[in-house]
Amino acid sequence: MDFLNTTSDDDIKEFYEQYGGALQHSPNPFFDEKWYTERYPDVRERICSGEFKSGFDHYCKVGFWDKSPHWLFDEDYYRRKFLDFPREEIEKNGFRNGYDHYLKQGSRLNCPSSPFFDPIVFLAEVPDFVVEPDEGAYISFLKGFPDNTLNDKKLSWYFDPVWYQENYPDVERSAVNWQGPLHHYLTNATPEAFNPNAFFSEQFYAQAYEDVAGAVKHGAFRNCYEHFVKNGQYELRQPARDVNLRVYAENPKIKSEIASQRYPSFFVHYMVHGGVVEEGGYSSEEREFISKAVYQEMCRIRLPLLLRGGLDFSCDQPELSVIMVAHNNFAMTMTALYSLRENYSGQIQVVLVDSGSSDEIRHIERYVRGINVIRTLGNVGFLQGCNAALKHVEADFTLYLNNDLELMPRAIETALARFVKEPQAGGVGAKLVRTNGLLQEAGSIIWKNGSVCGYLRDELPDSPEANYVRSVDFCSGAFLVVRTDLLRRLNGFLEDYAPAYFEETDLCVRIRELGWDVVYDPGVVILHYEYGTSGNTESVHMMQRNQGLFIEKNANYIATRYPRNAQKDLLARSARAFEKKVLFLEDFLPFRHLGSGFTRSNDIMTVMVRDLNCHVTVYPIFRPLSITEDIYTGFPDRAEVMWNKGLEDLVGFLNSRPGYYDVIWIARTHNLDRLAPVFAECAGALAGSRIVLDTEAVAAPRDLQKWVLKGETPQHNLDELLQKEFRSAWFVNRFVAVNQKDATILRRLGHRDVHVLGHLQQAHRFTPSFKERRDILFIGAIHDADSPNLDSLIWFVSEVLPKLDDRLPPDVKFRICGYLNPEVDVSRLVLNPRVEIVGRVNEVTPYYDTHRIFVAPTRFAGGIPYKIHEAAAHGLPIVASDILCEQVGWQAGEDMLAPATGNAASFADAIVSLYDERELWQKLRYNALRRIARENNAEAYTAEIRNILSQFSQQSGNEVEGFSLTS
Repeated sequence: MDFLNTTSDDDIKEFYEQYGGALQHSPNPFFDEKWYTERYPDVRERICSGEFKSGFDHYCKVGFWDKSPHWLFDEDYYRRKFLDFPREEIEKNGFRNGYDHYLKQGSRLNCPSSPFFDPIVFLAEVPDFVVEPDEGAYISFLKGFPDNTLNDKKLSWYFDPVWYQENYPDVERSAVNWQGPLHHYLTNATPEAFNPNAFFSEQFYAQAYEDVAGAVKHGAFRNCYEHFVKNGQYELRQPARDVNLRVYAENPKIKSEIASQRYPSFFVHYMVHGGVVEEGGYSSEEREFISKAVYQEMCRIRLPLLLRGGLDFSCDQPELSVIMVAHNNFAMTMTALYSLRENYSGQIQVVLVDSGSSDEIRHIERYVRGINVIRTLGNVGFLQGCNAALKHVEADFTLYLNNDLELMPRAIETALARFVKEPQAGGVGAKLVRTNGLLQEAGSIIWKNGSVCGYLRDELPDSPEANYVRSVDFCSGAFLVVRTDLLRRLNGFLEDYAPAYFEETDLCVRIRELGWDVVYDPGVVILHYEYGTSGNTESVHMMQRNQGLFIEKNANYIATRYPRNAQKDLLARSARAFEKKVLFLEDFLPFRHLGSGFTRSNDIMTVMVRDLNCHVTVYPIFRPLSITEDIYTGFPDRAEVMWNKGLEDLVGFLNSRPGYYDVIWIARTHNLDRLAPVFAECAGALAGSRIVLDTEAVAAPRDLQKWVLKGETPQHNLDELLQKEFRSAWFVNRFVAVNQKDATILRRLGHRDVHVLGHLQQAHRFTPSFKERRDILFIGAIHDADSPNLDSLIWFVSEVLPKLDDRLPPDVKFRICGYLNPEVDVSRLVLNPRVEIVGRVNEVTPYYDTHRIFVAPTRFAGGIPYKIHEAAAHGLPIVASDILCEQVGWQAGEDMLAPATGNAASFADAIVSLYDERELWQKLRYNALRRIARENNAEAYTAEIRNILSQFSQQSGNEVEGFSLTS
């Protein structure tokens, strides 16, 4: 790295080598000795031990690959952004690292050296700055630094020096220690105490994103802002309480400007424009007009291909009959039929009504084989055409399908599956998306005055509110599947509504009044052209006439609906009356594969939805970074999953749903501290809601165990820790403990309304025998470096497994399954050749059914480990630490083997006994299964959750200003 050795004076070099390093002198402008040793404390320790002469000595010899040499250069940032090649490739091209490449090439190309020095931004700010030939702005800047005339100039998008000096005047007064505001920000000893600009808050970001706060605490990032500029801004995390990037990024104009690369990120765009969106371009009506024109043109372009290939709906015994009414629009009709044929490979009967067409639809049989065509004299309209076609239907299910739409993947399959999953479903409707990409409807609402509306019209199709299954008043006839026997019983659409409007609304109400359900299924997605004919005088007159007719015929049903009000959408969106509406707050979305209590949370909310007729909104404290396929497969499909929100959005969310929730279910005690100020701010919106705290596990005893295990003196006694843990429980109405031990602690703290809810398990009685199994199993999640599971596994691998070498066959493996945070170092677990790390598995049963022993060598824990009950339910005998045996309340030696916690020799003896002794294995298996059947059965579990959600006593809670916590 030639630039790092620029001094030509031999005397200066000699002085530096003898004294300069020890005095923390920098050898040249491109390496900052003082900053380097302060930024990397481990380097300072190695210098003090005499291993290296200076930070510069360390950097040149070993630190150059993973450490940055100067506060204005970020090695990781530069390599990821501009030099994303393997180390071997970089070295093969003559560069030692990113900095070497930057000083030789990147600086001359005016590439940013870090988020805080962007030559393009700097030179635009200081156009008269002199850049030496073949150097670039970075090298010239460092050679001339410091220059006090540049203190108020921006060096990049991400730091505002003027704002910084105004908000931190002490920095300017102590300028003798700092070479300008940016130097202070990037080198001060308390980086979390300062914000870089008006749009980012260290305090807010750390509170909103505990994962980042933890990473900063462990040294992965200097402060929260470093994480944000490198990662968080691209994940659309919220940088400050009043800066919502996710909402900002939904604006089409801003999206187009980011796509054109005028700005590097939505955050930069926000800062430049102060969060103000300058409206321009096309209106929403103009955009929809253009999108429809494009759709029509695409149908025209596609038509020759469809005519050339032809379509075939020939069938013997149709699984589905489709009724389509077409009046002209041949190209669009062919597109709809092609979409139907491609969507479902099963047998489909198509009954097409040619309603007086004058285009090529008159000869559609030339291009589509196997369809039934009914031709009418003139345009009879949708209603009469459908009723004429109903007489020809042969399948058990009938689909009303418009000719101006396309079906998204698996629409038919999903709709038919809904009837199997929900036998009371009489009709199933779709999520209709218009050509402009916005919703036409996600189910529809009937109001008390007889008017109707599509729920969430003009909203985004992927919004959580549009993506859970609901019972609704009605669904659009553009795509509506109905049981054929029901249609015949009801004689299809009522002819009174001819020629159009309110016919499918009336049909759905009549289906519901016969005791059947009408279901909106968001997995059925349809792209709908949606003809705009409702604006002409004739259609307005027909609509008004048929609305009056609809009110007259369905007065009793309409009387039960909500008055029309935009704020009533939430209540009116579902036609089902719920026992309770529950807001379920968890650390993260409770996917089963996460383990660590999330499986139990998943069970609880599943029982609420599936068995107790509750509407459940699942809301994570920490917003998911991205939507994944798990979002809508990991939870009951009738649960509302708020995948796009987090703690920072909760105030606005609660205030948007005043009085909506009967119960707020809080998972894990540590969330009380985070939620208390939010609930206080939203007291009016929460009036009448009851607060349930599901402790999941009382943490104080576990913390004491951990301190003792590490040989540390506890900073507090148990009572002090408990008081601290439950200091924000004053607003809780009802407590849930996972076992009687925790319940006793809660009562001792003075909480009277305490329930016990363990784990839900179903005993698997018929599983492989002793002889059919081999190997040792552990299933559990590892979320962070402080995980009890990680501690127990490291201990087990290093202390217990070696004691089995001469006592078990060498080919006996120890497999570790379960979620593994990729940022956690598990290298110590693979040092033993018996260990195999499987990681997350989609189905655990095959592992339980093939292994002979389950081990849980936990050394500190709270609550009840789910893995104990799960292993026992699968008929796999257990060797677990005695603290776990105590937590589940089982009998050592009868229900499981429970060697003393942390006693490696006893643990090894127990494993050998259970692995070799068939009679012992069978006894433990039988007794544990009996325990599961008695203590964890579904009926008792469901009954207890119903009890927890039931009427609260007057003494169960507190009263605070504007927020009633009693019934």
